[in-house]
Amino acid sequence: MGRRNPTDLQDAGSFDHVGRDAGASLPAGRVLADLADDDDRVVAACADLKYVTYLDEFERRHPDRFFQFGISERNMLSATAGMATCGLVPYACTFACFSAILAYETLRTDLAYPDLQVRVLGTHSGISMGFFGTSHHATEDIAALRAVANMTVLSPPDGASLEALLRATVDLPGPIYFRLGRGREAAVYDSVPAGYGIGAPAVVRRGADVVIAATGMTVRASLDAADALSLRGIDATVLDVHTLKPFPAARIAEHAASHRLVVCVEEHTVEGGLGTLVREALAEAGVAVPVVKHGLYDEFAAIGPPTHLYRLYGLDPDGIAVVVERAAEHSTNGAPPTRLWTTTDHERILGEAREAVRTRAHGP
Repeated sequence: MGRRNPTDLQDAGSFDHVGRDAGASLPAGRVLADLADDDDRVVAACADLKYVTYLDEFERRHPDRFFQFGISERNMLSATAGMATCGLVPYACTFACFSAILAYETLRTDLAYPDLQVRVLGTHSGISMGFFGTSHHATEDIAALRAVANMTVLSPPDGASLEALLRATVDLPGPIYFRLGRGREAAVYDSVPAGYGIGAPAVVRRGADVVIAATGMTVRASLDAADALSLRGIDATVLDVHTLKPFPAARIAEHAASHRLVVCVEEHTVEGGLGTLVREALAEAGVAVPVVKHGLYDEFAAIGPPTHLYRLYGLDPDGIAVVVERAAEHSTNGAPPTRLWTTTDHERILGEAREAVRTRAHGP
């Protein structure tokens, strides 16, 4: 086979290594710069990622209040803890794998234990770093940080919701962890509903049969899945569970009680994340509705472009629709199985991918 042009191997449906975030948009830099215009306590810190996290706009507008720490995430977080003791409100931004996973002990001991007003923006969470591999995936951060005392954990699904939560929490006491995507997520909101803030989940679609409780990136995919399911006779309510701690357990239980089934969708391990929180909430409220957890099942994710990984793990609209449909079928005959996205689904999608590569390399 002759030598191929590298551009022939790029996937328009995902992103390539060189331009992996071209066209992405995270509003954090702009919003924080706006806040800093009126509040001289607001400062921002970054760990050699100011462009991909869009904090470069903050630096341009407030260069004397922007701190670049290089590839030294734990030092950055410890330094922002010191800033908070001096009355500043620091926003520290880096990939979720480095803030919540690598620097977990620093978050716990330097920020949460003294209950300091530091805001950590963990971008590129879940498996959105794709082909950078396990060291750059953050699929355990919800489970880890929900256990840390004093820590607020927020997971907005898009830019508009992130902006609303940033603006609503400037004066909130204690540390906050924002679990964010990479800025390539499709929008959920043109504008967020009135009162959008810490607490009750937002209802982005109302249905009568099934609750799909989703968080972060999976909200948009769940909404698209619900639209597809409506054509199959399944009417789904979709919840944007943006507040993971303090968890709105009572409101979640109220939604569950008026439906026959709950499916929890998260770009995270199913152990200790959103699905676990929902099951605990229903158990405490005495709501006997089956809860299906859908995410990664006690496994490290494969390595590949994020859009391909979402499909592999059933976290795209098609996969979520399949899981909800299977759950609905099983729930009529008792509790659904623990896992409804199976190894057979994995193998089918991997086989399709291998065939697509073979076809591109050799022709049909």
